[in-house]
Amino acid sequence: MPRGDGRLNHDLLPGEKGPQDACGVFGVWAPGEEVAKLTYFGLYALQHRGQESAGIAVSNGSQILVFKDMGLVSQVFDETSLSSLQGHIAVGHARYSTTGASVWENAQPIFRATAHGSIALGHNGNLVNTAELAEMVAALPNDNNSRSTRVAATNDTDLLTALLAAQVDDDGKPLTVEQAAHRVLPKAKGAFSLVFMDEHTLYAARDPQGIRPLVLGRLERGWVVASETAALDITGATFVREIEPGEFVAIDENGLRASRFAPARPRGCVFEYVYLARPDTDIAGRNVYLSRVEMGRRLAKESPVEADLVIATPESGTPAAIGYAEASGIPFGNGLVKNSYVGRTFIQPSQTIRQLGIRLKLNPLKDVIKGKRLVVVDDSIVRGNTQRALVRMLREAGAAEVHVRISSPPVKWPCFFGIDFATRAELIANGMTIEEIGASLGADSLAYISLDGMIEATTIAKPNLCRACFDGEYPVELPDPERLGKQLLETELAAGPAAPAAADAVRRP
Repeated sequence: MPRGDGRLNHDLLPGEKGPQDACGVFGVWAPGEEVAKLTYFGLYALQHRGQESAGIAVSNGSQILVFKDMGLVSQVFDETSLSSLQGHIAVGHARYSTTGASVWENAQPIFRATAHGSIALGHNGNLVNTAELAEMVAALPNDNNSRSTRVAATNDTDLLTALLAAQVDDDGKPLTVEQAAHRVLPKAKGAFSLVFMDEHTLYAARDPQGIRPLVLGRLERGWVVASETAALDITGATFVREIEPGEFVAIDENGLRASRFAPARPRGCVFEYVYLARPDTDIAGRNVYLSRVEMGRRLAKESPVEADLVIATPESGTPAAIGYAEASGIPFGNGLVKNSYVGRTFIQPSQTIRQLGIRLKLNPLKDVIKGKRLVVVDDSIVRGNTQRALVRMLREAGAAEVHVRISSPPVKWPCFFGIDFATRAELIANGMTIEEIGASLGADSLAYISLDGMIEATTIAKPNLCRACFDGEYPVELPDPERLGKQLLETELAAGPAAPAAADAVRRP
């Protein structure tokens, strides 16, 4: 079986790239349990959040062993690899790259030696002060070419782990991981839901804005921390509560203890409700599926149209399409069949297959849609290439009219907090009116839900949500543009010896 190469179908079909998910993290402290297998199934439940690489670290109380590789969770791990990961603490990660290239060196959990042992860390989110953190790492003492300060990866997570591993007090005495966390985490800016561990303790932390979700669950003989409640369900853990914004949690043989490294300023990502999270997940007390259905209801009231059938772009548009049909009185039907296995392929498609494009993923039910006036509901439009091909395909299949309805507002701004959108220049809603976008797609009409309608569907107060990709109001101050970007550290590394100190943090042997 070929090993994973980190390539997704949008790499094979240029122009097909939609919004790519944040990462998924999972941690468990459970003496007497098969923690590696629990973590495997937890990551399996979080696979939608990252499909480029996967990894698990396990501690047996005296050492940490890490196994990670490129590919899906089911491709990276088998019975043999999981049986080699013996212990009572585990941290797992499923990655989609938002800082740093999709290469093995950037796969997580990140492992580092410390003065007291070692640390393994998984990160969901994206930091905006990566360049500043790189300069901090460059300034760390590097006596005897210490491994703790060398950075082989090119992502914000490795920099953060390096800082946690190398903190000392005013007398030069190494700090524990817990002490280091309270010193380092206030300096990290942006989105971070962290699950990490040393040989004896499981840790979790969430940025002060709580941009990415992170929840705490209880096992009969331990504790679980995960990106989504769906991962608790699949491992048999009972939901306890969310990790609060600005909160630090430690779990060991003495139980659970929580503290604060920053005051909470909640600004959870609204796009989690629109697209990122699983529909069976709850965030901030609100079920994601119910939010999406309600978005469809509100969309129908805001943008009605005479039609014969409501269909979804499966699966992300299905809950909103159900809500649209319910509120409009137009029947809901399955007009498109999705190939569930096309998310990743190791075979380069031929030019003939490439020209078919979207048919690799979706195929119309011609007898269902022929002669019908269709309402096609999807969750978002980024570049518009997929929707354009979809409209054309439906017309070729005999649709009389195609009316596109989107259950989120126009995406006009890039995300710097863990979603890999297109650049602003590539966003179709940047510089085009809704009517112009509709004409570009070839649709008979196009309408988006209003910003307020989408937010009200979540039942979360507007000031407590990050909606920057829709309105440009970022919850964390951004640095200058030249100090932002997915390939920031690769760029500085390539600049050579004349590069600034941030590059030195990556380049030093």
